[in-house]
Amino acid sequence: MRIIAKKTLVQFYSDYPDAKTALEEWYEKTAEAEWDNFAQVKKSFNSADYVGNNRIVFNIKGNSYRLVTLVLFRIKMVYVRFIGTHRAYDQIKSIENI
Repeated sequence: MRIIAKKTLVQFYSDYPDAKTALEEWYEKTAEAEWDNFAQVKKSFNSADYVGNNRIVFNIKGNSYRLVTLVLFRIKMVYVRFIGTHRAYDQIKSIENI
């Protein structure tokens, strides 16, 4: 999969260094994947949740952080839409639109 916005992940783990290893592992595993559907994502990341409008939420570092992505399976693209603490994630009003 091609991942857009690695810079967002790097900026995040600059502020939250404990997330660095987990985010780098997510990035590597996702970049190597060739998902065609959510079931394949779920095989790679058991805790992933589909939340509508092509958005998939990943738990990072044992659910300490949340990563929201827009996944377009047909063109093999993953867009990083949000990375934050659980608290920041809980404040999102309309996750389908971020």
